[in-house]
Amino acid sequence: MSGSPTAGRPVRVAVPRGDLRTPVGERLVAAGFRAEGYLEGSRTYRFDVDGIDGVQVRVFSDQDIPIQVALGQYDLGIASGTWIDELLVRYRHDSVVPLRPLDIEGETLVIAGAPGADLASLAGAGVVRVATEYPQIAHHYLTRLRVPDYRLYEVWAQAEAWPPRDAELAIASASAVAKEGLAVLGTVHRGGVWLIANREALATRDLSAALGPLLSLTRATTEGGLVDPAPLAVTRGISKAALPRERFRIAVPDGHAQRHTVAALADAGIAFPGYEATSSVRYPESGDPEVEVKVMRPQDMPRAVALGHFDLAISGRDWLRAFLATFPAAPVTELCDLKRSKYQMGAVISEDLPVDSIEEAIALWRRDDPEFPIRVASEYASLADEYARTRHLGRYRVIPISGASEGFVPEDAEILIEGTETGTTLRANRLRMIDIIMESTNCVIGHATAPEGARGARRAEYVARLRTAAEAVA
Repeated sequence: MSGSPTAGRPVRVAVPRGDLRTPVGERLVAAGFRAEGYLEGSRTYRFDVDGIDGVQVRVFSDQDIPIQVALGQYDLGIASGTWIDELLVRYRHDSVVPLRPLDIEGETLVIAGAPGADLASLAGAGVVRVATEYPQIAHHYLTRLRVPDYRLYEVWAQAEAWPPRDAELAIASASAVAKEGLAVLGTVHRGGVWLIANREALATRDLSAALGPLLSLTRATTEGGLVDPAPLAVTRGISKAALPRERFRIAVPDGHAQRHTVAALADAGIAFPGYEATSSVRYPESGDPEVEVKVMRPQDMPRAVALGHFDLAISGRDWLRAFLATFPAAPVTELCDLKRSKYQMGAVISEDLPVDSIEEAIALWRRDDPEFPIRVASEYASLADEYARTRHLGRYRVIPISGASEGFVPEDAEILIEGTETGTTLRANRLRMIDIIMESTNCVIGHATAPEGARGARRAEYVARLRTAAEAVA
């Protein structure tokens, strides 16, 4: 990954939202680098810096900042060491330059499993399944740990929710695994927060207006970073063949989709005590000893179903399509459209662009430069790539993002692949959807091959009840 900052533009600094916003904002103010509104939690994405001309601050999700700096879209950034190393472990000669560890506590990553679990025993028993949001860091750690055979499950969030039923181990933040009741088996990354720079910008641009105060930020006494563990002494036993699963397993979503799912289940005469519109129980009751219910992120359900962990899951059509765009041969399919939580997924551009179609937009962007690379930003990176290819964008760059998506167009991307229910948020940010990709709703998904016996019969019964209810309220 590389990039060349645009000559003549302001020095651009990327800063984090979320839990890091307050400590970073306080230290920036103390260093005389005050972006009014940032520390106060303003919902604005871009800020000027008081008393310093030619510097612009932009708020991102923490994990997006190293990528933005690596691409050269931002000259400087402040981000967690975990997300910086997640990039640099894979791209060792990337254009991100760590400048200074800051005296801000970052999340420590640990490897965790069920209480009583032992790494050496798990590694010696056969394939070890590891769930994580940090696949590059996880691979680095597990290879140095000399785990002989492992399978990484790259999840969107809540990796700690996968053990012990759907993975043996999780690599996640220490605070998250503690809340889930898992046992910490080792430290993977010691955290930390860093000031970083784009290598080319550092070498070719005058960044002193921003670098001066930023380099006065108090340096951390320790640097944190990756942990190289002592190799395990693994004795390989005879791997036991996994017994066929007998219990029927259903995955239901948390977050925004939860209330819609509760309503859909109720209309079908299905209730899972403990799973209400605002509850946070991981394993609700099913009322049937042969049925297990688990609450998880809808983004991760297509993968879990394809792997055979669940017989049925309630996800979104958008997440199913995004998964199949990445793994087109994956054995997971839609079984029933619940016709709830409707919204449109499409290509979003600035409302100031004087065009009526995506073809006109492409022509306008390339009016002065036929080789201009069109930037497409999205949480759905695989869908963004599919869109760019099917709409024949020519030269393009997909920018994977994890949040604050409305702030990307037009400064940091020409196109945003995004979903909207009413368009209110888009209009508030002077954006409009110019090309609809799909209409997304909640849906029931399952393995392409139905399970045999009692599990297959239960799947057919649940799908029939949910389909009948959905048709009645459509």
